Amino acid sequence: MAELINLIKDTDLQKISAKIASNERITPEEGLLLFKKADLPLLGLLSGIVRRRLNGNFAYFNRNFHIEPTNKCIYNCRFCSYHKPEGDPESWEFSQSEMLDIVKRFDNKNVTEVHIVGGVHPSYDLHYWGSLIKKIKEHRPSLHVKAFSAVELEYMITKAGCTIEEGLILLKEYGLDSIPGGGAEIFDEELRKMICDEKASSQMWLNIHEKAHQLGISSNATMLYGHIETYTHRIDHLERLRSLQDKTGGFNAFIPLKFKKSNNSMSYLGEVNVIEDLRNYAVSRIFLDNFPHIKAYWPMTGKVTAQLSLSFGADDMDGTIDDTTRIYSMAGSDEGNPAMTSEDISTLIREAGFVPAERDSLYNTIQAD
Repeated sequence: MAELINLIKDTDLQKISAKIASNERITPEEGLLLFKKADLPLLGLLSGIVRRRLNGNFAYFNRNFHIEPTNKCIYNCRFCSYHKPEGDPESWEFSQSEMLDIVKRFDNKNVTEVHIVGGVHPSYDLHYWGSLIKKIKEHRPSLHVKAFSAVELEYMITKAGCTIEEGLILLKEYGLDSIPGGGAEIFDEELRKMICDEKASSQMWLNIHEKAHQLGISSNATMLYGHIETYTHRIDHLERLRSLQDKTGGFNAFIPLKFKKSNNSMSYLGEVNVIEDLRNYAVSRIFLDNFPHIKAYWPMTGKVTAQLSLSFGADDMDGTIDDTTRIYSMAGSDEGNPAMTSEDISTLIREAGFVPAERDSLYNTIQAD
């Protein structure tokens, strides 16, 4: 490795590469330099070092499905293609009975997780959503319930008249197992005002996840990239996540989420290319040295980019999903009806040169090649 580092002509990149090879933490300034100056082959090499240090040659996936209760939402974020107003022919709202029917469709399938996230419905508080979780657990006790972004949680808990801590304790008692990472978008407060001013603040998102971790509820984290943010904004976002993870250790995975241009008021921006996707995966893997996993969410990126990302720091391919999410298909994802079998995912992983490992929601290995 030292010989390769000596071939790097830029002295700043030489120093950063040496730190990464020695398992030393890089600074925000060094992370910014990687974004700006490092070419893709170098980023692949360095992110691969970190990836293998943490996860060897394994690439993880799980057997999961989604419930998206509604796309009616009190917020109307500029980047969102999912939100539809009441009366729109593309809007929907499932009853609890209909959502339980979705769960029952998987009764004879070997799934381990249900992922529940949707719009912030104006009418329902945490007890409504908690009773849904309770019914799911009564029907299938072993199913891991990963549910509700911090934005949804803030609204439903406040509507119930609880503090964040009280609300999370109640939801845990109802059966909530973990929290997805949605709603983080981009933490910079000025940018947030421009793209999603109505929703929960950056600090509220961080506070909710911190409190969840303190209560033994693990979570994921996300970042929306490829819109009006700069590399500086991305590093600021990653640094806030890294600092909270230092404090709590409660994040399981980081998931970069790409802005997609279809059917929203920011469509004029277009989309960043695959090179930028891979650059973002790589720098995220290098910078978030305390995050055990980086997830390539294939319904967003597409299967090919997700497969490529395994060579740029990602070590998780999410799950089988079985055509149960519409969030990214409504935004123009090429994966219009997202579904893969476990063998489909395993084949993609093997083709990329890694070892498939089926996991549960907390990254305990169920089966590996």
